[in-house]
Amino acid sequence: MAFSIIKSLMLLRLLTLLSVAITIISCGSDEIDPTLFPEENEELSGGLTTIFDESPNAFGLQAPNLSSDEGLLFFVGNSFFNQNWVTSPSSTTARDGLGPYFNARACSSCHFKDGRGRPPEFSGELNTGLLLRLGSNTLDAHGGSSADINYGGQLQDQSILGIMEEGGFEILYSEVTGEYEDGTKYSLRKPLYKLLGLNYGDLSADTQISPRVAQQMIGLGLLEAVSEQDIVAMADENDSNNDGISGKPNYVWNVEKQSKTIGRFGWKANQPTVLQQSAGALNGDIGITSRLFPDENCVKGCDDLANGGEPEIDDDDLDKIALYSSTLAVPARRNWDDQQVLKGKKVFNEIGCQNCHIPKLTTGQHPSIEALSNQEIRPYTDLLLHDMGEGLADNRPDFEANGKEWRTAPLWGIGLVNIVNSHTFFLHDGRARNLEEAILWHDGEGKSAKDAFLALELSNRQHLITFLESL
Repeated sequence: MAFSIIKSLMLLRLLTLLSVAITIISCGSDEIDPTLFPEENEELSGGLTTIFDESPNAFGLQAPNLSSDEGLLFFVGNSFFNQNWVTSPSSTTARDGLGPYFNARACSSCHFKDGRGRPPEFSGELNTGLLLRLGSNTLDAHGGSSADINYGGQLQDQSILGIMEEGGFEILYSEVTGEYEDGTKYSLRKPLYKLLGLNYGDLSADTQISPRVAQQMIGLGLLEAVSEQDIVAMADENDSNNDGISGKPNYVWNVEKQSKTIGRFGWKANQPTVLQQSAGALNGDIGITSRLFPDENCVKGCDDLANGGEPEIDDDDLDKIALYSSTLAVPARRNWDDQQVLKGKKVFNEIGCQNCHIPKLTTGQHPSIEALSNQEIRPYTDLLLHDMGEGLADNRPDFEANGKEWRTAPLWGIGLVNIVNSHTFFLHDGRARNLEEAILWHDGEGKSAKDAFLALELSNRQHLITFLESL
């Protein structure tokens, strides 16, 4: 039914575009700008997985082309994603084993409505979707960042009864001012993270703090289905074409394969699959062990503490969470054929944003979910690492990523974050209060696009933001 509706909408859209084109040509215009026409199927950001929903639930719906069996598994995975884990022992044996140290009780605590987290508004506010990764410049046996000796790979600000949480933090902001070439002034906020009440000793002298905001969940399985060959083809590590862009893939430890494979997920593309990303979040954020990460999240040991089994989530339930996370539908574009949006799209391309935020990709064969295979998608990412400059640096390496490099964040759905999550905080730590500030923080490989944005007239800056809000 949903699949037929999408095909009908695609046909209706094509007929509408043809009608508009014929009308313009019949009027005798000889100054038609071909860049100010929408592309065929441009509104279908997720191909046949696209859904037409602009409500606060826009990130939480299943892809419409799933099989009936996959739809049932999606429903069960949704329950595991949204319901709280509890302390062991418990009568709720399928969901016990919380902690002993954790940042959240459920996946949805950080990914509220499958959306995007934000920085806390006050010291001690819990479950906003921002956590602090910890690590040093020394790499571990697999090439990832070494964990802190007292606190592991991230700071847990909650714990089960009877033990102390690891500690907390607060964010202090200072303002960084500047102005556009037309004299319009702007101000950015620069965060400083202050640790509070560390209960298990000091951080190691070389430990770096890397804040990470939870990202929206849409389209993850589609990104997993993009072939490694296509990702590598977009890389230009040595900037051979001299355009100032030198994206490179991250190669990370794949636990199931016991070897390094290409990274796709996380702010530094440090996870290779949706399954491993899900298992890593369960372990690091909630304290739940799995077949991929069987050890409790305790640097000093957890032998004397009760657990929810070994592992605490069984293989079938972990797979259902991964399927759910893989098949959340991508919302369709809004106002993609509006002239102001199309003018903003033209600006986006002219100032070079599309060099990293690649508009269109085609998925290959997904290993287990046919609905995600061979889809033309518009995620606006190359899944590569780029140097974003000193201002955004966390100075924490992560496999091939150095302390200034970040994965190009997909832009699909970015215009719905405010509707779904009631905020507009962007970048890896949520420092940008809106899309304009996110652009102005770009540096390094993004400097030329930012400088071009600074030189735009006000109307063109507004067109660009309008375009981004349509994604």
